[in-house]
Amino acid sequence: MTNIPRKLNFRSLWNKDDLKVGQTPRSAIWKRNKATLWYYPAAAKSKKHQTPLFLVYSLVNQAYILDLGPGSSMIEGFTKQGYDVYMLDFGSPRYEDKHLTLGHYVIDYIQTGVQRALTHSSAAEITVIGYCLGGTLAVMYAALANEPIKNLVLFAAPIDFSKVPYMDNWHKALKEGDLKVDELIDEYGVVPARVMELFFRIVTGPVNVSPYLALLGRSDDQKYVERWRRFDKWVKDHVPFAGTALKELIHDLVIANKLIKNKLVIRKNKVNLKKIKANLFVVSTEGDQLIPEEMIRPLMDKVGSKDKTYKRVKGGHVTLAIKGGIPDFLTDWLESRT
Repeated sequence: MTNIPRKLNFRSLWNKDDLKVGQTPRSAIWKRNKATLWYYPAAAKSKKHQTPLFLVYSLVNQAYILDLGPGSSMIEGFTKQGYDVYMLDFGSPRYEDKHLTLGHYVIDYIQTGVQRALTHSSAAEITVIGYCLGGTLAVMYAALANEPIKNLVLFAAPIDFSKVPYMDNWHKALKEGDLKVDELIDEYGVVPARVMELFFRIVTGPVNVSPYLALLGRSDDQKYVERWRRFDKWVKDHVPFAGTALKELIHDLVIANKLIKNKLVIRKNKVNLKKIKANLFVVSTEGDQLIPEEMIRPLMDKVGSKDKTYKRVKGGHVTLAIKGGIPDFLTDWLESRT
């Protein structure tokens, strides 16, 4: 009899039509091209914080990983703790967006989005939170910003590309010029979501197996299965990548490693990490095989922040995003600085 629930659950695992994600109440307050700035009002009005949060997610996956579902949502956790939350969703670029550069994402989208959030909230300062590649973009923005960024929080953000996990051979081939990707990218203009998914499956093969092994052991737990299904939907829900921006990332970050060396230039402005003065909180997880510690920790010695904290915790690449609620260490850090 114990196997019956498992069989029943597995029959419905692959039907994603009934899955609902992004259920925390929100409204769109600004749009540009395919991007949308979403506003999630604080749920705990009695202890509402004065400093709102501005979330920046990656260009590779859908941003709803930050609001996967009730009980598995970072955004829900923030609103319950009394924070007004703004999340910048870059959307899915199409062929007409092949010209988009890092400058478009950092200046036209992130910086303008922060300005809109400050106006909408009437706040004097803001906290910027970047996850994965969104954290990389947030660092670029923070080094160029004129806006009052009080706190900068980074989760699993790749900054130093001197070593790239699962891509040692690819990384070496790119740096030595044996692997040329520009022509392929130009052929597409905007690299399709399916191609991005296949690429990440190739370079992260061992990582893709572990979620299925975990499911086998807990398939009779209905809540776990529902969360797993939402997560599986997100894993396979990549977005297209604007070709020009992708080439800039490959040449300027992956090959030349300009960001950590303070040699990156965006719209004629040098991205100098010493100009980051915001209170800095950097989090990496022990089980993150995509963005290991050596890709993010070097940032700590490069910024101009006087108040800076580095935290190493248990978990994987997106564990903190889908765990539900906000970890105590982040709650304490934020509340003492808002």
